[in-house]
Amino acid sequence: MGQPRTDKPRQGFWGLWNISFGFFGIQIGFALQNANMSRVFQTLGASMDDLPALWVAAPLTGLLVQPVIGHLSDRTWNRLGRRRPYFLAGAVLSALALLIMPLSPLMGAPLVFAAVMLWVLDASLNVSMEPFRAFVGDMLRTDQHSAGYAVQTAFIGAGAVVGSIFPWLLEHLGVPNLAPDGQLPDTVKWSFWAGGAALFAAVMWTVLTTREYSPEEQAAFAGAEGAAATDDLPVRALAAKTYVSSGLWVALGLAVALSVEALDLEKEVLLLGALLVLYGVLSALAISSARAGRSSSMLSSIVGDFAGMPEVMKRLALVQFFSWSGLFIMWINTTPVVTQYVFGSSDPASAAYNEGANWVNVLFTVYNGVAAVAALALLPWLSRRFGQVRTHSICLTIGAAGFLAFFLVRDAQALLLAEVGIGIAWASILAMPYAILASSLPQAKLGIYMGLFNVFVVVPQLLVATVMGSIMQAFFPGEPVWTMLFAAAGFIVAALAMGRVSAALPSTPVNKDP
Repeated sequence: MGQPRTDKPRQGFWGLWNISFGFFGIQIGFALQNANMSRVFQTLGASMDDLPALWVAAPLTGLLVQPVIGHLSDRTWNRLGRRRPYFLAGAVLSALALLIMPLSPLMGAPLVFAAVMLWVLDASLNVSMEPFRAFVGDMLRTDQHSAGYAVQTAFIGAGAVVGSIFPWLLEHLGVPNLAPDGQLPDTVKWSFWAGGAALFAAVMWTVLTTREYSPEEQAAFAGAEGAAATDDLPVRALAAKTYVSSGLWVALGLAVALSVEALDLEKEVLLLGALLVLYGVLSALAISSARAGRSSSMLSSIVGDFAGMPEVMKRLALVQFFSWSGLFIMWINTTPVVTQYVFGSSDPASAAYNEGANWVNVLFTVYNGVAAVAALALLPWLSRRFGQVRTHSICLTIGAAGFLAFFLVRDAQALLLAEVGIGIAWASILAMPYAILASSLPQAKLGIYMGLFNVFVVVPQLLVATVMGSIMQAFFPGEPVWTMLFAAAGFIVAALAMGRVSAALPSTPVNKDP
């Protein structure tokens, strides 16, 4: 017989604070990356057409790292706990990457070095970030999930504000914002260095102020039989599969790769084809391992869990796909759009370009600041009035209007209003899908399912990084403003796709605001 089920202790204000404060630091790192890496790459000699390929590191590392870290953290228990070892390791590596990144101009191949450091930085941030999503589910009762993810979103927004505003603030404190050709301004250098210190300190706060529940305690909370009963079902289901689907993935990947030369597509599309082939091969290996009875194999477990996702997760995947397509378009293209169309310069060495690049940091600060406030003030009210599904759809529609403004407006101050709409959508993207999922997933597999859910955050970013360049080169060469129309369309499709999520939810709401 299994243990009787008991409830987790209810967390107060400081408990919710400590659980998510580390995300404040992690988001400082992501904000510095998102707002400044296009500027870094262009300063080091990259052209507009090179940016998608250089940015591909960010989604690719997330695709590879998050499911693995999720799988491992579900099975980890040591003196630091279950998730906290990964928080700490990722924070150390992220801080080192932020320290070294500004030294890129001193290297023999500065652009290549900066691209490699982006890989290191993004992988390290993902090592810390992925367990934080599961950590909320680990530490909180079901009726506190909405509050937990709202607090986490508020810290994400606050951290992004700090990270985004660093260069603009330093300039106003007298730090030089111009540098010789090929050199990074001091505003960027000191932003990365200060951000690394802040990231490490914030993650250490969570590591030192929280105590994770042991596997025995978690089993008691879930009911031991319920926690373990379905653990090997995905692997057994995988063993019953044929190799046909694996072959189809390989064939699709080869067709994509061959189309690059035939259709004169950008070379980045080759990466997409390679990833499709890789997934086909890995799925075949996973099926073979499952058939051999190796249920403890990490590959079989990950592929099996991916194939056996809960229905609500599958439907939210489509929403995530189009939402994050729009977000990644924004992160890559806001700097080129604002500097070229609003400030009138595409030359990274010019004063106008650097003024525009700093204004992008202000714009990003606004949308992240709005997200922090909306997470705690607007989203709970909307959720109570309309429900989580309709709330997310409404917020995505508001975000689409913000992207449309970037396509139409040429006034720097007016773009601040556009960022308000994007910030509301960003708050919802960071909170609502996870609040909907948290109570639907088995607690023993929160890490791997949250990691796999990230696939639908990463794949659209890879598609943008690989395909968008070909689309722009073919139809809108030298006109990056058109990317904002694609971003708006992505958010509209995501808002409409939320209609399919309602049918997969339990008849009784699983999450209630405390």
